[in-house]
Amino acid sequence: MFHINTVPQKMSLTPTVNHSDRDLMAQPLRPSGEIHVIVGPMFAGKTTALLRRIKSEGTNGRNIAMIKSSKDTRYAVNSVVTHDGTKYPCWALPDLLSFKQKFGEEAYEKLDVIGIDEAQFFDDLYEFCCKAADTDGKTVIVAGLDGDYLRRNFGPVLDIVPLADTITKLTARCEVCGKKAHFTFRKTKETKTELIGGADMYMPVCRQHYVNGQMVIKH
Repeated sequence: MFHINTVPQKMSLTPTVNHSDRDLMAQPLRPSGEIHVIVGPMFAGKTTALLRRIKSEGTNGRNIAMIKSSKDTRYAVNSVVTHDGTKYPCWALPDLLSFKQKFGEEAYEKLDVIGIDEAQFFDDLYEFCCKAADTDGKTVIVAGLDGDYLRRNFGPVLDIVPLADTITKLTARCEVCGKKAHFTFRKTKETKTELIGGADMYMPVCRQHYVNGQMVIKH
């Protein structure tokens, strides 16, 4: 009787990259950009943080542009304005994908940094950020609400988290007790998601006072 010794071959689970794939990946491209996301409840200082970063980029000699939603006319039409009154000129647009054409293609090519405030109002946020950072090499700094007054996803802001280089979650101070506030409480009984307002309609609250406040509203 003959015995044949066989040695099982190890299977490679590593995908094979051929030479043409490597050559394609090694082709010189324009430098890729970056995406930085700033989120938090209302009155957490998101716009202040965005402007601080934008001004720093400008001081370092980079060409910058600021965009906000044309829906937000609370303090000014063509300026980003913080709750304490700091202003910065901006493009107020109904969507982001029209920005390149309105800004001018030649001027857009020279841009280094794009700031986006009130990002929750832009339905095309994901598509714009992908193209601006991945293809056009721009640094995009996004500020917006991550949740609505019911603590549900608000607009597309959370959709771009997988694209982001950095994510900054800011907190406010609870107007009731002074603890850290992670949530936005709506003072009125209006139920539509998009209700633009300031301290007359909203206040930042901690978890305890959010839950207590919802119980009062329901009654």
